[in-house]
Amino acid sequence: MTLDLSTLNFDKGQGLVTVVTQDASTGDVLMVAHADREALERTLATGEMHYRSRTRGLWHKGATSGNTQKVVSLCADCDGDAVLARVRKAGPACHTGEETCFGEGRWDALAHLDATLAARASGPLPEGAKPSYTRRLLDDRNLRLKKLGEEAAELVTACADADTHRAAEEAADVLFHVLVAVRSLGLTLDDVKAVLASRARPTVP
Repeated sequence: MTLDLSTLNFDKGQGLVTVVTQDASTGDVLMVAHADREALERTLATGEMHYRSRTRGLWHKGATSGNTQKVVSLCADCDGDAVLARVRKAGPACHTGEETCFGEGRWDALAHLDATLAARASGPLPEGAKPSYTRRLLDDRNLRLKKLGEEAAELVTACADADTHRAAEEAADVLFHVLVAVRSLGLTLDDVKAVLASRARPTVP
C-alpha cells in the first residue's frame, strides 16, 4: 500500500489529485474522486479510503453507510497527478446503491452465484416451503460432500473422453458445488480469489 506522497503533483490540481478507485477482485472501476495530501495521509494511516470533496471536505468513504473501501494498493500515474486505488469494498460504491458509479459493474456469473448462495444461506425458509436443492446442500454436510465428489468424478470422465461440451458443463457443476461447500465453512468467492491472487507471480520477460 506504500505510496510516496512526495512524488505527487498536488499543485497541478490546485491541491488535489484525481483518484480512480478500482475493485481489486473484479477490476471494475468503482468511482472517480479527488484527494489532497491530508486525505491520502489518512488513507495510508487507516488502510481505508479517504477523499477530499470541494463541497464535503475531507470524508472517510463508508463512515456513515458502512460501505468502506479497504486499500489493497495505491499507485501514482506517470505524471503524478492521479492515483489508482485498488480496494476491497464492503458495499456499493455509489450513493445511489449501485455497485459502481458507472452502473452495476461487470456481470460476473460466479460473483452472482456467490451472492445467491449467501442469501440462501442466511435467509429463513418460508413456512411450508420446500427447500431448494441449494438449501438442501447447505443444510446437509454429507449430501454436499457426496455431490462434490460425484461432480468432480464426472468432470474427470468428460476430460478423459475429450468431450469439450460435457467438460464445460461438468466444470460449471463442480464450481457450483465448490462454492456451496466453502460457503458452509463461512468462506466466500473472494476468499478463494485472494488465495489465487497471493499465488500469482509477475512473469519475467
